[in-house]
Amino acid sequence: MKKFLFLLICGFVYVTAFAQFKPLNIIDYGAVADAKTVNTLAIQKAIDMCNTNGGGTVYVPAGTFITGTLSLKSNVNLHLENGALLKGSNRLSDYRSYTNPGFGTNYYGVLYTENAHDVSITGSGEINGNDAAFFEWDKAKTIDSIGTRFTRQKNNYRHVSSGIGDGPVVPKERPHQMVIFSNCENVVLRDVKLLNSAFWTLHFADCDAVLVSGIRVWSNFMVPNADGIDVTSCTNVTISDCDIRTGDDAIAIVGYASHFEVAGFKNLRHISENILINNCNLQSYSSGIRIGFLDQNTVRNVHVNNVNITNSTRGIGVFLRDEGSLENMTFSNMYIDTKLRTGDWWGNGEPIHISAIRGKDKVQLGKIHNIKFENIICKGENGLIIYGTDESLIEDISFNHVNFELTDSKLNDVAGGNVDLRGVIGEKNQIFQRDIPGFLIEHAKNITINDFKLTWTNTSKPYFTHGIEANNFSNLHITDFNGAASPVNKNAARVYLGKGNGFIIDDPKGVVKKK
Repeated sequence: MKKFLFLLICGFVYVTAFAQFKPLNIIDYGAVADAKTVNTLAIQKAIDMCNTNGGGTVYVPAGTFITGTLSLKSNVNLHLENGALLKGSNRLSDYRSYTNPGFGTNYYGVLYTENAHDVSITGSGEINGNDAAFFEWDKAKTIDSIGTRFTRQKNNYRHVSSGIGDGPVVPKERPHQMVIFSNCENVVLRDVKLLNSAFWTLHFADCDAVLVSGIRVWSNFMVPNADGIDVTSCTNVTISDCDIRTGDDAIAIVGYASHFEVAGFKNLRHISENILINNCNLQSYSSGIRIGFLDQNTVRNVHVNNVNITNSTRGIGVFLRDEGSLENMTFSNMYIDTKLRTGDWWGNGEPIHISAIRGKDKVQLGKIHNIKFENIICKGENGLIIYGTDESLIEDISFNHVNFELTDSKLNDVAGGNVDLRGVIGEKNQIFQRDIPGFLIEHAKNITINDFKLTWTNTSKPYFTHGIEANNFSNLHITDFNGAASPVNKNAARVYLGKGNGFIIDDPKGVVKKK
């Protein structure tokens, strides 16, 4: 009898535990995989029940489930089986709305999660933003004549003779970030596919302890604002083994200021720090990796390793336009391939771009310092650029073992020979005509270039000039430079020095031209 009671109790405990940890199938809560029923309430019911029971897994089986805005909860794993598809509704009314001061009514995307911990999305299934419903696919978004008047081509800048060229297409009213985690802790995304977002795809805001591994983030290359992963005011973030192909920035990292409000929630005044990006393939019609911009706080301790950036308009972009600093960063073991585009995309074919120039009045402009590039192979249709200003010198930047091939472009006549610094004050500082050296350095201090190889491939325009050009510099060290001036410009120098001091080069031939 005692043995029977013992077995009965053990069985009860097993059944109770199994019931507690058994995945909650969304079909059991009323979800229908018919690709037309809006399942928001049914799926949310499963998530809420899972959270109420203390946590576990909400299971999405194979099939197409249409949904509006869902919210994950603490201790809940949303698991999408292979063949499972959560697809955003094509009706804005199915998404949760919010109001932003100055921006009116907007809408969250498919998933909006806030104030949660130990939350995850896993599996081989797909979340799809249904971008097809929210754009005018036969119209291109272009730069107006005011924005192009200081370019080399004026009104012909990035012009296409027919069709819409490289886009981007014109948006209708649309949902915003497809997947958002706001003020969350211990967040994991693993293996899932995030496709066809109509705006930013995956956004972490004010989060701590984030792991993103093995996911696919693919948006249509013609879609504006369709970033891949955006990290704003977050700490301790790892992004690894991901394939990201997007219209806008593949990965963007910023530290928003306290007054900045995005997606209907106010960011706390957090810096972004301790961020690792490893073993990823990135493509973007804007920047492969963008760090910093307007309304920003400090971003620091960012380390990027074993990353390919291809088919992109700008490779790495580090932009200071506001207060705070961008500091302590390394980029190593990378291949970067960039090109010119038509249409209103930011960037102009430069593989590496670092700039510090005012974008806002009445703030103390911050600093960019302590950034290292090592073992970089890059190919681009515009030069490398470090562009500081007299109020914010770019400091302590090193390039070690960099191989750069500067190539001709079929778009030189409509886009070449310009520098794109947009996001700054003053029309003449946005996109403007300039001769293009292989490596341009403006207003910088303590710059080291070691083992730099520069190759010019079929460049035909006379605006391609010096191998390395430096102006308004202090302490510039160049060692083991293997390169020359542009072969089509007889007046160009291998190394051209404007105003500056503290220059060292190991050049026995002394092939240096000074202003």
